Amino acid sequence: MRSLLICAFCLLALCKTTFAQTLTQGQVIDALTKEPLYGVTVRATQSKTGTISGADGRFTLTATIQPDSLEFSYIGYAAQKKPLNNSTVVVQLRPSENQLNQVIVSASRDAAIRTETPVAISAISKEVLLETKAVSLEQVLNKVSGVYMVNLGNEQHTMAIRQPIGYKSLFLYLEDGIPIRATGDFNHNALIEINMGALRNIEVIRGPASSLYGSEAIGGAINFITQAPAQLFTAKVQAEASDKGYRRTDFSASNTIGKLGVHVAGYYAAQRNGIIEHSDFNKLALTLRGDYTFNASTKLISSASLVDYQTDQTGGLDSTRFYSKEYSSLQTFTYRKVNAFRARTTLEHTWNSQHHTQATAFYRNNAISQNPFYAIKNTKDNPAKAKGELNEDAFQSFGLITQHRTTFPFLNAQLITGLSADYSPATYQAELIDIDRNETGKYVNYTPTGTMLTNYTVNLLNTAAYTQFEINPLQKLHAVAALRYDRLDFTFDNQLLPGAFSGAPDEKNGFRSLTPKLGLTYDFGKSIGAYSNYSVGFTPPQITELYRGVQVPTLKPANYKNYELGGWVSFAQTKGYLDVSVYQLDGKNEIVSVKLQDGSYENQNAGRTRHRGIEYTLKYAPVESINLRFSGTNAQHDYIEFTEKGVEFSGREMATAPRFISNTEVCFKPATIKGLRLGLEWQHMGKYYMDAANTEKYKGYDLLNARIGYTISGLELWTNILNLTNELYATTVDKNAWGKSYRQGAPRTIHAGIGYTFGAKAK
Repeated sequence: MRSLLICAFCLLALCKTTFAQTLTQGQVIDALTKEPLYGVTVRATQSKTGTISGADGRFTLTATIQPDSLEFSYIGYAAQKKPLNNSTVVVQLRPSENQLNQVIVSASRDAAIRTETPVAISAISKEVLLETKAVSLEQVLNKVSGVYMVNLGNEQHTMAIRQPIGYKSLFLYLEDGIPIRATGDFNHNALIEINMGALRNIEVIRGPASSLYGSEAIGGAINFITQAPAQLFTAKVQAEASDKGYRRTDFSASNTIGKLGVHVAGYYAAQRNGIIEHSDFNKLALTLRGDYTFNASTKLISSASLVDYQTDQTGGLDSTRFYSKEYSSLQTFTYRKVNAFRARTTLEHTWNSQHHTQATAFYRNNAISQNPFYAIKNTKDNPAKAKGELNEDAFQSFGLITQHRTTFPFLNAQLITGLSADYSPATYQAELIDIDRNETGKYVNYTPTGTMLTNYTVNLLNTAAYTQFEINPLQKLHAVAALRYDRLDFTFDNQLLPGAFSGAPDEKNGFRSLTPKLGLTYDFGKSIGAYSNYSVGFTPPQITELYRGVQVPTLKPANYKNYELGGWVSFAQTKGYLDVSVYQLDGKNEIVSVKLQDGSYENQNAGRTRHRGIEYTLKYAPVESINLRFSGTNAQHDYIEFTEKGVEFSGREMATAPRFISNTEVCFKPATIKGLRLGLEWQHMGKYYMDAANTEKYKGYDLLNARIGYTISGLELWTNILNLTNELYATTVDKNAWGKSYRQGAPRTIHAGIGYTFGAKAK
């Protein structure tokens, strides 16, 4: 009997303990994107009980007593305390303004903390994208120190990151870590192929990133990260128009049901009857992404993007027409068309706490066809005639990238290894056209001749292996070493008889490159840190440089060595933040056109250059409602050894290389009027030489942009006034044997828009 009483007492005690435990379930998502947040720390305020959120953002917290509130903390986000009204809770965390806590992916192809990453890297957040309402990417990218994206009109562009303004293959553009174009087929207008409406954020690496991404990542690499599916149903539609003939509509929709999440987004933009004659354009961009979560360890991510684009081409203006604001066009038929399709599927699997693997298969189908204004040449014997060309550059790509991360139980060490292969058959065709020119000098129409100037195919194969090892030899010291081996094989098939213009005879060419990177970061404590970095980058000859107009291909890859120091500090109780990078980038074997003894020209590896600079970003929020940002770069770009077309430029400054560029912004969000935002931005471009001979300078310019927005209950209204003071300026100016060419910037332009976001409400 006594035994039965003891058993009954123990059973009652066990039941009491069991029933005393409480179960709280919930989900943590990003307040802006509605994506799930993995690894969020969740703690009960009345006990030491805690847990972390899973891959879908969900968590389960068991406590002996019912907590009255929970605390949520996550790297890169502002901590939040939420009272409990029931046993199920949905928490929306907002990204932190303090950049020290950023999580970035582009520096290692995997999630990493910014303060442990020894490279100059900046992130453009979803909040910046949403509030800027950019109609072209330079309006957000130029907020980053060291970056000047040149607006050539209608989303056409070129880039300058640790390089002068130019058109060479010195920048790598990626979407979700995958280059958007094939190696060896660079196009300075490649960002036309990005769907701005589908972006979650943008990460910019300044300086060589070849150790992870391969060729062309010299001046920098820009990774456009697409929006993942939301955990709650959300959709958005918006429309905007300008007083200069621009129109655009955007849409997006996203939701997760069970294990499948879907996000679709796109926009249609058009320009009609702008201030510049013959400058209309149309662009349709669509992106579909689906994420399927098999379980907590395995996830499949698939996405596809389509871009259909066409624009009129106008070219630059001479100085007389530019300063008199005479924006007529010499062409009536020149155009550029872009058709781009990309698809990728990524399988991610976490084997255990030490091993994680991801494999990505991708496909590209791309064609750029044009009747280029820059190919038009007047005939000497007949002023009413000219010559030009119709051309098309097209390729398909079939690729695979695999990466495995292993963490070790000592010194916070991890090893990343990867393999990649990219097979891209490419074609290029150019046909001669006859052009009619009227008595005023305007080119009015053209007739195809059927004569092929160029017609070839090239099979491009890029295979690579890379590795990156990270370790903390000391508690506050983080070291990174990376190495990549690339093999590029070109198989050239000329469909025409080889010649001075039609190109080289059929042949095979190969390039090999070994690119290392070494970096250190040191945490001094109190939100102060420093880093150093040595990296090497390379870029192979492009297809047109290697084969078009060349009878015997002899070019080698150009190589660059980068030496860099930097640091960061958070001050004024984290209200302020300063980030600084100092670099020297030395280029060797740059490809230039060299004049031969017989008077002809040939592409050769003949150049050496040096690029030095300091980049800095200062952010400060004196009060919660005001945010100040100043981004700047001081740089000098010099020819060390350089002879082009028989002219010696050694010791001179490089052309179109401004010494100082800055972007300053103040944003005011008054607490008394919730949902209102007021912004003022100042873009400064310093003076620079127009030509390599350093004979004349462009004075630069200053622009003011004002942005006003108001959001209430899902409804958003905004007005952006670009070039507020109606400054006459050129986005780039260069000088050659035929004179000066000014790419005119837009006068004061007013954009007004309306949008509405609707969907499920978080409980």
